[in-house]
Amino acid sequence: MKENKFIKFMTSCALVLILQVIASGMFGYLVYKTKLLPTKYFIALVAVLVVLIALFWIIIQTGKKKIKAGKRSKRTIISKILSLLVSILLVVASTFAVRGNSFFDNVQTTTQKYAINVIVLKDGKYGSASLQDLKGKKFGISYEQEKATLNKALAKLEDDIDTQNYTKYDKYSELADALYNNEVDAIVVGNQYKSMLELNHEGFDEETRIVKTYEFEKKAKSVTTSVTDVTTKPFNVYITGIDTYGSVSTVSRSDVNLVVTVNPNTKQILMISIPRDCEINLHRNGKMDKLTHTGIYGVEETISTIEDFLSTDINYYARTNFGGITNIVDALGGVKVNSDYDFTTLHGNYHIVKGEQDMDGDKALCFVRERHAFLAGDFVRGQNQQKLLKAMLSKAMSPKIITNFETILSAIEGCFETNMTSDEMKSLINMQLDDNADWEIFNVQVSGEGYQTDQTYSMPGSTIYVMKPYQSYVRKIKKLIDRVENGDKLTDKDVKGLGNDSNTDTDAE
Repeated sequence: MKENKFIKFMTSCALVLILQVIASGMFGYLVYKTKLLPTKYFIALVAVLVVLIALFWIIIQTGKKKIKAGKRSKRTIISKILSLLVSILLVVASTFAVRGNSFFDNVQTTTQKYAINVIVLKDGKYGSASLQDLKGKKFGISYEQEKATLNKALAKLEDDIDTQNYTKYDKYSELADALYNNEVDAIVVGNQYKSMLELNHEGFDEETRIVKTYEFEKKAKSVTTSVTDVTTKPFNVYITGIDTYGSVSTVSRSDVNLVVTVNPNTKQILMISIPRDCEINLHRNGKMDKLTHTGIYGVEETISTIEDFLSTDINYYARTNFGGITNIVDALGGVKVNSDYDFTTLHGNYHIVKGEQDMDGDKALCFVRERHAFLAGDFVRGQNQQKLLKAMLSKAMSPKIITNFETILSAIEGCFETNMTSDEMKSLINMQLDDNADWEIFNVQVSGEGYQTDQTYSMPGSTIYVMKPYQSYVRKIKKLIDRVENGDKLTDKDVKGLGNDSNTDTDAE
């Protein structure tokens, strides 16, 4: 009888130890395969796993004689329980490793989505109509900027409700007017042309409803050149925030425009904010427009135009949207942001006090969208965008986010995309884990003088606000980029006064 108990007990010990060996091997393999740890930490991890297995095996062997003699070995029993717990923890850790690895793959993108919307007036006759309710009704369309994608959407619309009752308008502004004047029951228009629709109707978003959206995916033209090694070579990242909800891949205006120059050797980052209304020359044709409108023609046009503007190469890009900012901040559990001003936001009606305060996702979004409350409108907004980005990075680097790991990754996945490869992102993380370095971040902003014009390429004949950049600022910023890339250490004195002394009112499109 004792012999049977002994065999059963030792068999259970062996099974638990085998389970630990399998769990350890699986976890070690996944960490190695996913490249989530620097080599020195991986070696240390393997050493710990081996020592734990050896330790539990020794404890079981030393307690073997006692158990065979019918005595209890508390140490052996405890070690068996601990071995089981270690195995469970390793299995959980393995799922984290797999989830983390899939995250890097999921945020990579080389595609863009073109969204064509069927829109009605909320207070109009068909304000609550379904797509089927619009069968046989009057639709307004415009071919002002493009035809191919709109025609694809119209073909799908005809498949859905068999309609061909279209009225064509020369301009998107006339198309919006037709909807408001009840000349048509609905309009069909690309999401990226929102600014044209808002020209005579500032409250267009709030006063209309999207009945149906047709999306078409297209591979983005590659205009960036990656560096050979992001851990040793300086690089530039273009970060954009598009003015829409839904898919972050949707082609739309580029309302947030940040160029981040990173030198991994000097551990310095230069963050350059370019106001959305900045006057630029489009890369595609050299025509004058404002920066936000470059997003209408795809992220590749924005990147190429900024490269021309700053005389530098953009190596990578990352983009998010309104919903992305809200989701990420909420997933982080909110952030602390220090405001330089006391004001009330136009969107959301939040009262922002001067100084540090907690913000949830919606409040943070309204904070960085606000420009009408400031005399220096878009310049202050650019500064606030940089403040929020810093706050989000600070919170994301906190160990506390481990408890909310899955929620945060899911939030970022759905509203953040980049063309940086998963290996490059992992290399940067490994570098930071390896040296645990403190980074210096410097903020500058393109400044200029505002004026009204009707000569922009995207909206000819429509009087809109444009900011003409001070060339002296642009030249200084170009030199700063060169210095960071060349490894020259910046100081606060080098960036003092760049983009902080404008009193321009940006009541802009």
